[in-house]
Amino acid sequence: MELRQLNYFVKVAETLSFSEAARNVCVTQSTLSQQIRTLEGELGTALFVRDSHNVDLTEAGRELLPYARQTLIAAAQGESRIYDLNKLAVGTLNIGVTYSFGPILTESVLTFMKAYPRIKLNIYYRPMSELMDMLAAREVDFVLAYRPSTPLPEIESHVLFDNKLAAVVRDFHTLADKKKVTIDELKTYELALPTRGLQARNALDVMIPDYSKLKIRLELNEVHLLLNIIRQSNLVTVLAESTIDNEKGIVAVPIDSPDNEMSGCVHLLRDSYHKNSMREFIRLLEESLAVRKRRNGWI
Repeated sequence: MELRQLNYFVKVAETLSFSEAARNVCVTQSTLSQQIRTLEGELGTALFVRDSHNVDLTEAGRELLPYARQTLIAAAQGESRIYDLNKLAVGTLNIGVTYSFGPILTESVLTFMKAYPRIKLNIYYRPMSELMDMLAAREVDFVLAYRPSTPLPEIESHVLFDNKLAAVVRDFHTLADKKKVTIDELKTYELALPTRGLQARNALDVMIPDYSKLKIRLELNEVHLLLNIIRQSNLVTVLAESTIDNEKGIVAVPIDSPDNEMSGCVHLLRDSYHKNSMREFIRLLEESLAVRKRRNGWI
């Protein structure tokens, strides 16, 4: 039994299509089919039920699938360990990031790429819920996001800095010169809010359980577009202060509320192997000017 055969088996089991699985692993369908037949021969049983239109797992296939996945994960982790022994000379680091962390991340990305030119970075911007699913599936090595309102048992979170939720307005809005804004004041303005599921909106939902008195004109799940709309209108949005770092033409005014705390965290999969490249990236992030400013209250 070879890892290659197990990989082919898992791809067919996930897609229930020999042709699609072959495309995913970049081999011909005949090669993939032959390897599956060889695996079935070694095991002495069929793993798939095939006809001219459909593919499905047999009972033996369903039994093998979780073990095959576990074996492939273990092999990938072993490969990562070998890369680490090569003093970070090669490898890949997959990072999940919510939009609010984008401005904080830039400095560390550039520093890491300069120090380790042969390590490839893959950076995924997603809502936090999607990123946590990716972390659980080991599709990313760690996630940069605010602490979730409900702890996740399989995730460990390490605080980088504390942040606040803020009313974000264009720089000549009537709120722009204020040091803080109350919830009652927010109710007097027309709002363009991030959609539910984005972290700023989740934090706002905790702060304001009843939205009936808010004047919500617009909801968006794309923060770049949301900020552009704020720059060109008198609407008010609510985002983490860090979201507008290095953004021009807009101002963040902290919301005056006892519940207004957002901890920026590194989220790791509990009890899993942590790459040296990940540890080094997090070290650079912790030492970056962007994070130190927030940790020490300079901005």
